[in-house]
Amino acid sequence: MSNIEFNQIPNSIRFPGVYSEYDNKEAVTALPVNPQEVLIIAPQTAALASSSYSAPIKVYSDVEAANHFGAGSWAHLMVRQALKNNPNMNLTVVGLLDHSAGVAATGSATVTGTASTAGVLTLSIAGVKYPLAIAKGEEDKAIATRLSALINAQADSPIIATLSENFLWLKAKSKGELGNEIALSSSNTVTGVSVSLSAMVNGQQNPDITTALASVAGTHYNVIVSPFTDTDNANALKAHLEAVSAPTAKKPAIGVMAWRGTLATGTTFTSALNSERLTVAWYKGAVESNAMLAAGYAAVIASEEDPARPLNTLPIRGLALVNDAQIPTWAEYNQALFNGLTPLNIVNHRVQIMRAITTYTKSPTGVDDPSYLELGTIRSLDYGRKAIEQRLALRFGRSKLVKKKTPAKVRSEILDVMFKLEALEIWQNVAENKARLICVVNPQDDSRIDAEVPADVVKGLHVLATKVMLIS
Repeated sequence: MSNIEFNQIPNSIRFPGVYSEYDNKEAVTALPVNPQEVLIIAPQTAALASSSYSAPIKVYSDVEAANHFGAGSWAHLMVRQALKNNPNMNLTVVGLLDHSAGVAATGSATVTGTASTAGVLTLSIAGVKYPLAIAKGEEDKAIATRLSALINAQADSPIIATLSENFLWLKAKSKGELGNEIALSSSNTVTGVSVSLSAMVNGQQNPDITTALASVAGTHYNVIVSPFTDTDNANALKAHLEAVSAPTAKKPAIGVMAWRGTLATGTTFTSALNSERLTVAWYKGAVESNAMLAAGYAAVIASEEDPARPLNTLPIRGLALVNDAQIPTWAEYNQALFNGLTPLNIVNHRVQIMRAITTYTKSPTGVDDPSYLELGTIRSLDYGRKAIEQRLALRFGRSKLVKKKTPAKVRSEILDVMFKLEALEIWQNVAENKARLICVVNPQDDSRIDAEVPADVVKGLHVLATKVMLIS
């Protein structure tokens, strides 16, 4: 019979009495819950006392985000987009000040003519419409004056308008390349008046997210969202994910970005990343910026706590429909899925996820490698890792290592977790693979047990092929 080990009742008691203690190390037999903590790192317009980035702030509404980071800042707008897609999410935001070498993107709108009929002139900025009623006989300077006032009255606008007679100079509130993605368009029902637009250009030098990421490295976030797609920031996010997901750091995460450009430029971007912890949503020709696409996509990912369940058909709200000329062909969608881009497509007048994948396409030797194709694969491995680590920490926090007994006990606990993962259809074929579950005492450290755990992750069902045989 095994000895009973007490934590609080010593063997040296001689004082008569009945003594009891409680031990809860075997109380938990269920798998852990899987809440998704989301972190957005994005530019702010509100001033900071000294640092180039803010402290991490829990945010529950876009009003709070506007108060903390500045109305119309990318941090504010990304929070709004994220909460629109997942209002119950656990969201933290770190704001960034403009880079010291940053240049703000600029564009313009020129109003010409006199209205011969009444109507409505609408300027769209980043997909948000600014409608202006025009009276018959109203002249261009007066129209431009009221249009400028309309834009500046909207605190949530990402740009500021400066008036010069009938000319509006439009300037992004935040400096950097991100401002170049602020789309401008107009519609007009007024006869005799026209609007000429110049696209937002010349935004340069995004803020650097490296130090902001380092400041939160001690906190576990499951999903980290970056608005930037420049090479330096993308690589900084990749390096951070590799660091926090390491076995000793124990804070595995995925990073989310987006791409609104062409297939060719998008696949060039993702192929350079080639990471199983990065996913990039592709919505060609979107009027919204990459920042807004990424915020919405990340919120939808976080809404699904079952890591193995595919995200196919889930809508991303708050995105305008692109015109037909921008919709990719079947071949382009398929190539995107072979090159690390997650396509967003339009079905029944809504934008939705076609199939969520990672940017990992090649092994370290440069060979095609689909092992981490599915976004669900790395998420399922991370959850299985969490479940096993939790169980072992609970059961063996103060355990002795008896070579003939303890490895078998460890193996039994891991196997129990694996069967529970199978019951939730996250891992599978546990009975068939259990012979490959190995627990041994480390040959160089006899206070350590090493375990090799076979993980057959459940995949999503994406392709159904049928052959219809004509008979008579």
